[in-house]
Amino acid sequence: MTTVAERQGGPAIGRAPSPSSSSSFAGRRRPGEFLIKLGLRLAAAITVITTVGIVIALLVPSLSFFAEVSPFEFLFGTRWAPRFADASFGVLPLVTATLWTTVIALLVAVPFGLGAAILLAEYAKPRFRKVLKPLLEILAGIPTVVYGFFALQFVQGTVLRDWLQLPTGAFSVLAAGLVMGVMIIPTIASIAEDAMSAVPGALRQGSAALGANRMQTTLRIVFPAALSGIVAAVVLGISRAVGETMIVAIAAGSQAQLVSNPLEQGQTMTGFIANAALGDSRVGSLEYNTLFAVGLLLFLITLLINFISIRFVRRFREAY
Repeated sequence: MTTVAERQGGPAIGRAPSPSSSSSFAGRRRPGEFLIKLGLRLAAAITVITTVGIVIALLVPSLSFFAEVSPFEFLFGTRWAPRFADASFGVLPLVTATLWTTVIALLVAVPFGLGAAILLAEYAKPRFRKVLKPLLEILAGIPTVVYGFFALQFVQGTVLRDWLQLPTGAFSVLAAGLVMGVMIIPTIASIAEDAMSAVPGALRQGSAALGANRMQTTLRIVFPAALSGIVAAVVLGISRAVGETMIVAIAAGSQAQLVSNPLEQGQTMTGFIANAALGDSRVGSLEYNTLFAVGLLLFLITLLINFISIRFVRRFREAY
């Protein structure tokens, strides 16, 4: 028996569309979907190819460097003088200066960044938040060379040496680390605030129903629930601090030495790369290849930090 719709040439009511009509509908969507998928795959391929290219660009000259200098001397040597007549290639002075500036920067950025994130996510009114967050993120848009001169002229020259009367010279890893921490604050604050804002409001309401005040709810409920995102923000700040160049190149100094005091000057790994890249080393020489050996070590340190953070985030990730 046929329905009225079928006798009039239309599809039967309540029946699934025929395969021909569904295939024609899918065919109308496929060109756009195909182009989108192609673009996404191309973007992913470019990312992978770029990473592989960076690794190859660092690895090939580094192998030439380690053919003349033993890895043990490079990793555990305490004197870095690749351009001297009695050359020495111990990278520990560069590593200690990098460690000092990174730790100082985190001591500044983590408490202030997380405090700003808590304020924006839990306490600030919408109108105040719309004003404060863009102002905070302006710090992320300031060129790092401006931060470098600010660290050298104001923090080092005025605050540390003139106001606090600290026994420091023209450069110090303390000044570079302090200003670098200010630079990282917006990164940690923005990502941590997004993670805390993503916590369901039902958790806050349940905590309030049990008698907890806003600070107790923030520290005992919201903060642990957003821990994976907060850790990701801190790790991104660490990677930013380790890889920062201009601030440490300008304010930390260019004397490679084992830094035992934050008031001393020291040359970081990125500072050495920035200074040595402007020199007159012959391409392919041992002095020239030191740039790539230090760059490879910096790459491996950053990669190790990211691997640790990924495992930590996956372990403590919460799903709602």
